[in-house]
This record gives sequence, C-alpha cells and structure tokens, in this order.
Amino acid sequence: MSHHVTSAFEISFNLWHWIALVLFAFFMAYYEGFKGFQKKYSPRVAARVRYLRDQPDTLRSLLAPLFCIGYFHANKKTLIKAYVLTIGIALLVRSMNYCPQPWRGIVDLGVMIGLSWGLIAFWIFAYKALTQKEFNYSPETP
Repeated sequence: MSHHVTSAFEISFNLWHWIALVLFAFFMAYYEGFKGFQKKYSPRVAARVRYLRDQPDTLRSLLAPLFCIGYFHANKKTLIKAYVLTIGIALLVRSMNYCPQPWRGIVDLGVMIGLSWGLIAFWIFAYKALTQKEFNYSPETP
C-alpha cells in the first residue's frame, strides 16, 4: 500500500474525510476501473498484444510496451488518446504533490483501487486475446 495512503490513516479522520474516501473510492472503481480500463483500455491493449503476436515486426517487438499502449502504429484517435492521457496523468500526479494529508491518501487509495481493477481486467483480456480463437476487440491500428 502507498505510503501516502498509510500515513493518511495516521491522521484522525472526521466525517467529511470518511465520506470523501468512500465516494472517491467508488468513483475511481467505476470510472477508472470499470469504464476506463475494463470497457475501453484493457481490451484495446490486449488486442494490440494479440496483433503483435500474430503480425510480428522488429520495431513493434522491440518497443512492445509503447506499441501496446498505442504510442505508435495506431489510428489517429488512439494516438491522440494515448498522448493526451499520458500528459494529463503526469500533470495530475505532479499536482498531487501539493495536496495535503489526508486528502492525498484518499486520492491515492482511489487511484490504487482503479489501477488494481485495471490490472486485473488487463490480465483477463490478455489471457482471452492470447488463448481464444476469436477476440472481437480492435487493436485500432491503421
């Protein structure tokens, strides 16, 4: 668990902190975990893993993580999403350095929930992409 999460619980929470923690945890589980990762990102990345397996290429293989995320050899929409999301996430992470406790820990806990959901979703989709004959998700390549 994140240091910021554990240190947040060293502070005495008031009712608003608990309400914020529960609401933000559910928000991140639903919007980041379910809607973001499970419904969109994980199936596309798994489809790109399958695409790389089925159509190997030296450059794509050497830069497989970057290819699978969608930084190159992707349609215009996927390229824009990959770069905008990366920049946006980097800015949000940077701005969290100025967030005091316990709010920083509350946010970090929500992010951990969303990312954990996303990681599990990715592994399930990757397993399906690599083991099933049909995988009906687009790798969003040109």
